[in-house]
Amino acid sequence: MQRTLLGTAALLLAIAFNVPFALLAAWFDYPDILRQPAGEVLDAFAAGGPGLVLTWYAFSLSAVGLILFAPALALTTADWSRRPGLAVGAALIGALAGLAQAIGLFRWVFAVPALAAAHADLATDAATRVALETAFTLANGWGGVAVGEHLGQMLTLVWVALAALQARAGGQRLARLAMVPAALAVVGIGLGLGEGLSLALGHEAPLLALATIGGYLAFSVWLVVTGVGLIAHPFFPARQTL
Repeated sequence: MQRTLLGTAALLLAIAFNVPFALLAAWFDYPDILRQPAGEVLDAFAAGGPGLVLTWYAFSLSAVGLILFAPALALTTADWSRRPGLAVGAALIGALAGLAQAIGLFRWVFAVPALAAAHADLATDAATRVALETAFTLANGWGGVAVGEHLGQMLTLVWVALAALQARAGGQRLARLAMVPAALAVVGIGLGLGEGLSLALGHEAPLLALATIGGYLAFSVWLVVTGVGLIAHPFFPARQTL
């Protein structure tokens, strides 16, 4: 029953991550809009209204879901007799990955709306608009690129690697198949780490941005395969390992 619930949670987490992302891509041109001037981003955000804020909130909740899911997955499926360290490491790193990403995403719910509203206000003078754009740039650079993206992605790729190794070591069904999207997620997200560093050095890296998107698509596939494997476990018990 625990594995069935975990499998269902994995599938729901994949949906919770991808649906808001798709909506943001369609309505807010995310993530490409993040490379536009701060003033344009703030005006586009203000034009999105409450619906856009709620979409960001839903996206943030997917990261909160990861905080809960990662430890549950690691500790429930742990081989406590032989590999307790792998389970504890996966639980801790996965929860931290979700926390870092949630911190980064929640800025769009609790910080950006006030900046965007003030920037779009016709009564706001030019100097104040420049200050608001500077504040957004700093918040986006620290809370978004540094914490949410760079640190969050770094922790996520480590967690995926540990969780995939744990599943394989535990003999879970579909573990071999899940290793493929897990490896692609680690490579894609790992390459995407270079984008934030490139931006800090004053260079754009669109190919690395695409690598990040590809990595998270593979991450979603890994969640789905993992979920299906966990749900199928009661009907097809894990293979025995020596």
